[in-house]
Amino acid sequence: MKQAADLKVFITNRDSTCDECGENLGHKAWITLDRDKGALCLACADLDHLVFLPPGNTALTRRAHQYATLSAVVLKWSRGRNRYERQGLLVEETALEKAEKECLADDEVRARRREREAERRVELDQKYMERFAKRVRELFPLCPHGREVVIAEHACLKYSGRIGRTATAKSLDESAIRLAIIAHIRHAETPYDDLLATGLDRWEARARVEGKVNAILNRWNRD
Repeated sequence: MKQAADLKVFITNRDSTCDECGENLGHKAWITLDRDKGALCLACADLDHLVFLPPGNTALTRRAHQYATLSAVVLKWSRGRNRYERQGLLVEETALEKAEKECLADDEVRARRREREAERRVELDQKYMERFAKRVRELFPLCPHGREVVIAEHACLKYSGRIGRTATAKSLDESAIRLAIIAHIRHAETPYDDLLATGLDRWEARARVEGKVNAILNRWNRD
């Protein structure tokens, strides 16, 4: 399957609002620019499941990019140089893990992996994540064992506008929890990322996998 050119994610220099969900993203938000919709948070752009790989190790970046079905270049405007400069790459976690395994003989990469795991622990609000996971299990009692934790960890990371960081989600509102579960199912249980990687519009890609997503939701929620 031919992969489209990398998507672009921009780190803003001013307060931003998502033009689709209306969420106030604050300063230094991570957004994409949609021709029709305008500025979108990563959740609305369906990129919030990707993990950030900063620059510094060419081999790791090259391999992670090679294995990623979906990836996005992260850019930030430099006022001093009057241009956008690359800050790193967003890739699927499975692609990054595969690349890291291939580079484990490199001491620098092993150190970076430890740093990334430490950063992840800091970014996770453990108590909130546990409450989020518990709510997932309450609403969808038949989801696979441990999946509620995976969903909560992805949804509740602090850094880049995931659904779990919104005010609605923090109140453990059912609609917000459901959105987090739907996003997880799209990326983990359907060929959704493959469709995006070919350049297909996200709404058409969503429509193509909607039946499978709904079937899994019903199965996880069955009495």
